[in-house]
Amino acid sequence: MPRAVDGTRRKDHRKKILKLAKGYYGRRSTNHKTAKDAVAKALMYAYRDRRDKKPTFRALWITRINAACRAEGISYSRFIEGAAKINMTIDRKVLSDIAIRDPAAFKAIVEQVKATTVKA
Repeated sequence: MPRAVDGTRRKDHRKKILKLAKGYYGRRSTNHKTAKDAVAKALMYAYRDRRDKKPTFRALWITRINAACRAEGISYSRFIEGAAKINMTIDRKVLSDIAIRDPAAFKAIVEQVKATTVKA
């Protein structure tokens, strides 16, 4: 039986790889062998970075809350401690958003937390 080297499955697979490599620099976008490696590495990074994104955003939210708290005269750790004491259910993502978009509301939250915090 003759060997098929130009079948549609083979073309489709190559086309799929080259489509994924669109925009890559030099041969990485046109040469199938090179593009295959580049796409595999890119997909690996994409998988890893989807998971790495979560703690990165959490750190950003904490930084924003800390800055807003410091402007109100309380540290982030004292704010979170006080929030836990009053059983506040607002998460860091929403607190960060409130601190940026509605400083008056954030100030009210901080005042409520400050009222429960006892200074040693």
